Amino acid sequence: MEKGEDIVAELMRVAAVTAPKAAGQDFIEVKICTHLENELIVKEMLKMGVEKGAANWDRDAKGVENSEILVLIGVMPHKGIGLNCGACGFGSCAEFNKASAEGDFHGPNCMLRLLDLGIALGSAVKTAQIHNVDNRIMYRAGAAAKRLGLMKSSVIMGIPLSISGKNIYFDR
Repeated sequence: MEKGEDIVAELMRVAAVTAPKAAGQDFIEVKICTHLENELIVKEMLKMGVEKGAANWDRDAKGVENSEILVLIGVMPHKGIGLNCGACGFGSCAEFNKASAEGDFHGPNCMLRLLDLGIALGSAVKTAQIHNVDNRIMYRAGAAAKRLGLMKSSVIMGIPLSISGKNIYFDR
């Protein structure tokens, strides 16, 4: 018999995959992490926090470590959608398509594709909430997953899931 968190993670994957996409084009990628991948992400989050000298990487790593499962949702590399809207900071999609930047994530990213990512994330966490599973969208878990090369996506967010008598993500 499957565990509740496995069922909810799969339903979250379905919600993210079927969420509306700009121009009907799908650049969303979803991964349900294995226990080993979860452990690797926790170690990478701790390492990144030390390297950056930044607060809260250890706090979020502890949250991921204490979670039953981790869902990753990202937006894969893409070209500009062709609207030349300037929201990405470039004057045209042609300029956007020539640019490249590296950091915790790879950019630039089309604003409409990032909206697709936001809608997919919202659909996934709504699904977890409907089933009373505590969760939190985490930048740091996604950045660690990106650095480990666990997905093809340019930008990744992590959503750890916890089933316990108290929400471990919001009373920190």
